Amino acid sequence: MAPQEVFTSVTNENTTMKTCFELSDGNLSSDGITLLSEVPDNVSFIPFSSLSHSSDASPAILQRVQDSSYKGGFLGFTKEESSDRLLNSLGKFTDRDFLSIFRFKTWWSTMWVGKNGSDLQMESQWVLLDVPELKSYVLIMPIIEGKFRSALHPGVDGHVMICAESGSTRVRTSSFDKIAYVHISHNPYDLMKEAYSAVRVHMNTFKLLEEKSVPSLADKFGWCTWDAFYLTVEPTGIWHGVREFAEGGISPRFLIIDDGWQSISLDNENPLEDAKNLVLGGTQMTARLYRFEECEKFRKYKSGTMLGPGAPSFDPKKPKLLIAKAIEVEHAEKALDKAIKSGVADFSKLVSTVEDLKAELNEMFGGEDSDSSSIVSNGCVDFGMKAFTTDLRSEFKGLDDIFVWHALCGAWGGVRPGATHLDSKIVPVTVSPGLDGTMQDLAVVKIVEGGIGLVPPDQAIDFYDSMHSYLADAGITGVKVDVIHTLEYVSEEYGGRAELAEAYYDGLSRSIAKNFNGTGLISSMQQCNDFFFLGTKQISIGRVGDDFWFQDPNGDPMGVYWLQGVHMIHCAYNSMWMGQIIQPDWDMFQSDHCSATFHAASRAICGGPVYVSDSVGGHNFDLIKKLVFPDGTIPKCQYFALPTRDCLFKNPLFDNKTILKIWNFNKYGGVIGAFNCQGAGWDPKEQRIKGYSECYKPMTGSVHLNDIEWDQSTEAYEMREAEEFAVYLNQEEKLFAMTSESESFEMTIEPSSFEIFSFVPIKKLKNNTKFAPFGFTNMFNCGGTIQEMDYLVLEDETDQNCVKIKVKGEGQFLAYSSSLPKKCFMNGVNEYEVGFEWFTEVGKLTLNLPWLEEYGGESEVTFVF
Repeated sequence: MAPQEVFTSVTNENTTMKTCFELSDGNLSSDGITLLSEVPDNVSFIPFSSLSHSSDASPAILQRVQDSSYKGGFLGFTKEESSDRLLNSLGKFTDRDFLSIFRFKTWWSTMWVGKNGSDLQMESQWVLLDVPELKSYVLIMPIIEGKFRSALHPGVDGHVMICAESGSTRVRTSSFDKIAYVHISHNPYDLMKEAYSAVRVHMNTFKLLEEKSVPSLADKFGWCTWDAFYLTVEPTGIWHGVREFAEGGISPRFLIIDDGWQSISLDNENPLEDAKNLVLGGTQMTARLYRFEECEKFRKYKSGTMLGPGAPSFDPKKPKLLIAKAIEVEHAEKALDKAIKSGVADFSKLVSTVEDLKAELNEMFGGEDSDSSSIVSNGCVDFGMKAFTTDLRSEFKGLDDIFVWHALCGAWGGVRPGATHLDSKIVPVTVSPGLDGTMQDLAVVKIVEGGIGLVPPDQAIDFYDSMHSYLADAGITGVKVDVIHTLEYVSEEYGGRAELAEAYYDGLSRSIAKNFNGTGLISSMQQCNDFFFLGTKQISIGRVGDDFWFQDPNGDPMGVYWLQGVHMIHCAYNSMWMGQIIQPDWDMFQSDHCSATFHAASRAICGGPVYVSDSVGGHNFDLIKKLVFPDGTIPKCQYFALPTRDCLFKNPLFDNKTILKIWNFNKYGGVIGAFNCQGAGWDPKEQRIKGYSECYKPMTGSVHLNDIEWDQSTEAYEMREAEEFAVYLNQEEKLFAMTSESESFEMTIEPSSFEIFSFVPIKKLKNNTKFAPFGFTNMFNCGGTIQEMDYLVLEDETDQNCVKIKVKGEGQFLAYSSSLPKKCFMNGVNEYEVGFEWFTEVGKLTLNLPWLEEYGGESEVTFVF
């Protein structure tokens, strides 16, 4: 850890004790414009610039915070009586556009827009106000003070309520000085960066993304086993899955073995035997971890099993048949439960149906050898997870990382008491009142039903190291940690949710640093401010959307389609705040799904890893190859994708008019993805996300190069200085030029469809030729294929203009050129000449390039003019 540095308030003549906010006469205002009115007398405001902070932040961050300190401050409030849960108004606003992020489930957050404080949803993580009178934006961010965590709730008559809760009736207070942070800026993207930087310095309990290393898998392609197998995952299926990718011409660079590999048992069964015949996600949610090592399916894998000529075959139909039968069981159980709750007198037939279906499912599992008597002791290199990972790496040379799944508390139901050396105990679950306003969730129902086998916080370090040290020795390079926000359910006896979380996150961070190179963790089911403010000193990547649902689990007939747009909205808007702290991960998808192309296009420009969860035999390699190079790397954007400014206060899900646009940068240009996500969204009355079929139709919108926030990157800002840009539309295969003064490009996009716009500055050569390269247009993010570029004049008697481009990939290379090149050379001037095509009317310059394995897939192309 860096030495402590002291941040002091700004003292230069322009900003000495200056603040952009004033709280007076019941109004919180800025430059005479009221932001919140009817602010109660018990609410206080403290300018950030009036405080000193002790922080281990870098000098660059400290300077940034100091420079913008006059733009922010803290809100607090005081009550007459102390409590573990305090609710207070911060004031009201009406007739003002806002964007907010709220928790719609315990673990997942999404966007919401409205006009007044009463439009807010429960458990809002922040609210961004549009203040056109000042050409500015204001952020109100509930934070953590002491042992209390806060969130925003809707009030009556436009009031914004803040709820501060400890999570323990034993932890009480009556006042706060700094329970929410407010910040103002002319630029909404600067605002998020400045505000989270200020809170980082103030709290000193988390780190920004720029302070941390990101795992290398963020630049690569991978496969996650979840949708392929669910809980039936086992070594033979995984092996055939990885091999299928390799045979299809794509080398996965990382593998995530999801839920299903652990040793878990159910309370009503043998405590030291694996729970049997688990298939779907809900069936294991009351199970508990009884050992840190792999379950029997993996434990009995013998070294070399898959390497020889007699390697076991795999039937790709079996997981699908098991899943289909398990779904039948689940539906029958739901029907039985509904009948019981409705008071039906005779439900014996339903009971019989459930029993028959379970028997059929067990029969389908019955052919498997369950005799574990021959399994050798743990840690032997000849058997188990270590033998399996060793064989995988021996056969598949490009497989850099193998991650495995686990819940924050070990398994969904925690750690089984008495089964390990840890002092875990079953702790009853209490869901906070704020979560009553969120969507009903099977996972929460199951966790409430079984409680959590909680390891005491003073053993958190031992707990994670015991798991992770074994996994690291077994060849595992990282973990996907899920079910993170269960801690808030069980904090009554442990000092409250913040104190319990700090202990667990400290143990987790220490273990990641020790066992997984400091970066080997993907966080998931973590989209609440507790985690971001307390758990991210070490963690640098995490999910920004909810789960990829290939169909609607609630049975909505539109669900196959509209849930895909919902997922995209989650990811785009959550990245605005999560991206300040972690690398946004847009999650896996299935390449053979009906909306696979829609998903793939968003992943192509999201700026994070690309991974699928295809079933064995269920691949669309033509689609995957638009995202991934043959070596398993990806043409990744330089930043993380964010909604364009004209989408911030709109609802691209069901306002019947808005197309979602997200922007990002490549090394030599910018990119905008336009997606028709209409047809779904949150229903505050039903407290669930549902389909709005009347919105599922073509939408019209516009795109302009000014939609890209060029000033968010030094390199991009320099590109923005170009007089003219070449623009390429990936789906329409259209090429044209645009300036900052040009009319916007108008478009109509079908539902669940998209367009990707690549913008490249046009360079004018000395002979007045205009030139701009796009890269390989057979890739969704064509601009990401360009690795290096240089404009030069040959120092010989010809004084010829040259453009030298290093590009990675294979296929059709495209550039805009206003004149015909004299020649084109590959891999060095005069090495060998290659043919190309040039189309006069549009300036379209194309040539086909192969994948050059000996050069890592890179080609150096030189155009001579």
